Amino acid sequence: MTGHTPTDSTEHARPGVTTLHIVAAVIVREDGRALLVRKRDTTAFMQVGGKIEPGEEPVAALVRECAEEIGLVVDPAAARPLGRRTAVAANEPDHVVDAHVFEVVLPAGFDVETRAELAEHVWVDPAEPAAPHPLAPLSADLMADVAAR
Repeated sequence: MTGHTPTDSTEHARPGVTTLHIVAAVIVREDGRALLVRKRDTTAFMQVGGKIEPGEEPVAALVRECAEEIGLVVDPAAARPLGRRTAVAANEPDHVVDAHVFEVVLPAGFDVETRAELAEHVWVDPAEPAAPHPLAPLSADLMADVAAR
């Protein structure tokens, strides 16, 4: 992914729809639980992550977002790229996300802090992540992938 320059987050994928270029962290513990977070004033749970800044490498955005949102220091070499995904944005009408997805594995029982714009975090069974939490479309897809492994 070296040399990647995200396009402007106002780029239109199709008329009336804005593409947001983001990173998303699939954070799993060795005990099989996966982390989901919810931002303040929203209902959908999602992955830790956020917008890639102009000129920022996706892995650098991942490191920054994990530190800001959950106080987790991520070694870039330990973040395993899982590819890119697109999905309807959960909290922004007429937006889609183009996500660079990374997996971060933590020890069993490890916990994080809720920081920045986050209201809460939960550790879920990836096979049943929505019970009782509504999921963002990207997160629903990612949890299904984690559960299938």
